[in-house]
Amino acid sequence: MEDFLNDVLTGLRDEPRWLPCKYLYDEKGSELFEAICETDDYYVTRADLALHELCVDEISQLSGKQTHLIEFGSGAGTKTERLLSSLDSPRAYSPIEISPTALEGSVKALRERFPDLTIQPIEADYTQDIDASKIKLDPPANNRLVYFPGSTIGNFTHSEARHFLKRMGKIAGDNGAILIGVDLIKPVDILLRAYDDAQGITAQFNKNILLRLQTELDAQLDLDAFKHEARFNASLSRVEMQLVAIKETRIHLGDDCFKFMPGESIHTESSHKYSIEGFQALALAAGLEPVHHWIDPEGLFSMHYLKPTAA
Repeated sequence: MEDFLNDVLTGLRDEPRWLPCKYLYDEKGSELFEAICETDDYYVTRADLALHELCVDEISQLSGKQTHLIEFGSGAGTKTERLLSSLDSPRAYSPIEISPTALEGSVKALRERFPDLTIQPIEADYTQDIDASKIKLDPPANNRLVYFPGSTIGNFTHSEARHFLKRMGKIAGDNGAILIGVDLIKPVDILLRAYDDAQGITAQFNKNILLRLQTELDAQLDLDAFKHEARFNASLSRVEMQLVAIKETRIHLGDDCFKFMPGESIHTESSHKYSIEGFQALALAAGLEPVHHWIDPEGLFSMHYLKPTAA
């Protein structure tokens, strides 16, 4: 809770104001995100699933036998199940997830589906260093495949993404690889609909972070004084989620008081979009060799198979 408070104060004291996007994903936030994934406007999940159907056999061939699958963020587990089903005699599966509820749910379902598979869940923040001993197998697997489906890499700045990819490469090791989803640049109207769906679920998801400030940090604020807004920042090729004040309002948190005039906002999440060449350049800068990539039939989304380069 102390980290949450310190991070919120840091972001609200800054100019422009921001909040870390990881705090969008408490239990309620995770449920709302799963609901977003079911909307017609949110193309990412649909395109990602289509890609898994198209390329899992090729991924299995690239990975080889006895692979240790290590997933960053366990999610609902649908894509994971499809991938595990295609791998040749997988050695083990290690999901890394900060939410104990999400972790427990996905592990339970996958243990029922794969009763003979070693599953060792790790409750941790995958954006931070992971204790190597929690991932180690005895005897070791032939190789590791670090798996990061969806478009979450887009939530990082390019500098953050490069460092994150380097960490993934270290976890994969010399004989391992990374399988990662990357959202592609596309028309702005498609992007904005995906982050401001017609059903208003993304708006609930975004405003949930304000509710967390109220219930968990005892902040005094008017939830109805803010509205959700999705913007496209062309210079940075990213969608930005904002909480925009629609009237003069204040957030009281401890000894701090943050005043908002109409139109002033809090930046809660960014989602960077890449070209294939742009992401491959980022991977190379992180010490990873692009081995193969796939694009879904609608040209909306991509997956990349990367291997750490020799030091």
